Amino acid sequence: MTMKLKTTALLGAAALALMAGTASAGDLVCLITKNNSNPFFVKMKEGAEAKAKELGMDFQAYAGEKDGDAAPQITAIENCVAAGAKGILITASNDSVAPALKDARAAGLLVIALDTPLGDAEAQDMTFATDNFEAGKLIGAWAKAQLGDKAAEAKIAMLDINKDNISVDVARDTGFLVGFGIEVPDLTVMGSETDPRVIGHESSDANPEGGQRAMETLLAKDPDINVVYTINEPAAEGAFQALKAAGKEALIVSVDGGCPGVENVKAGVIGATSQQYPLDMASKGVEAIAAFVKDGTKPSASEGLNFFNTGVNLVTDKPVEGVPSIDSAKGLELCWG
Repeated sequence: MTMKLKTTALLGAAALALMAGTASAGDLVCLITKNNSNPFFVKMKEGAEAKAKELGMDFQAYAGEKDGDAAPQITAIENCVAAGAKGILITASNDSVAPALKDARAAGLLVIALDTPLGDAEAQDMTFATDNFEAGKLIGAWAKAQLGDKAAEAKIAMLDINKDNISVDVARDTGFLVGFGIEVPDLTVMGSETDPRVIGHESSDANPEGGQRAMETLLAKDPDINVVYTINEPAAEGAFQALKAAGKEALIVSVDGGCPGVENVKAGVIGATSQQYPLDMASKGVEAIAAFVKDGTKPSASEGLNFFNTGVNLVTDKPVEGVPSIDSAKGLELCWG
């Protein structure tokens, strides 16, 4: 990197930093998130910052301006390396950050992907994340149990993020179908199932507006839909509004566990949601970097998985036998956002 580029990068990082203390080479940990406004990432920063303070590590947090904007993240990666950081925690905007992360690893940093692994396995030492397939299975099994014998004649709407087969999207989608008892020939892509109970897959962009649009599209295809899977709780809110406007009711399930989503479980808008724990992802990631600093130990994957599982709980006020869950009161104690 030329001196001019390095100066530009440092200035860019200064603009990006959410919080930066006086860093000393040897015990600095960096957190890089997609943005600094999503409650999920806010909670990550809270967990990482608190754990770094507890362990006596210096901490710097950076964020891009919006999802998909990788350039600020690349700048932050370069500056963490230049500052002598020992580890980076990152929710990557996309896989274009992989070369910079591989350079960071080559420079001796421990790189932990949070929430979503990068496509290039060499770009991270480990991923700390929710078991999204299990999260999907839980809401699928719950929905099937709620319907009982009527599950055999269910009409299911699938509200995904988009058509790009993003790993989190695929895992939650296919997990739900498997949990519901629907055969999924290819667990690596969405839509491989041929079961007529699945009315269709639509993109929600993981937000209320997209959820409403997707639900309207599927209701036009079949107005008798009675089960709605949603990638996250904002999409679920949009689906509910579309159903309400059409004078319809359906069993809505989701994944995330943010406080607004759990409130919607309490209110009966969402029947059940699988709650994930961004604070734990980040705090456990900091612990892993501290262990690496101490003696070079690198984190190991959870048994039977290729990532470190940070846990998931089904949240519902209508528990069913055989599907472990917590109620909305407990979910509100553990929620974020």
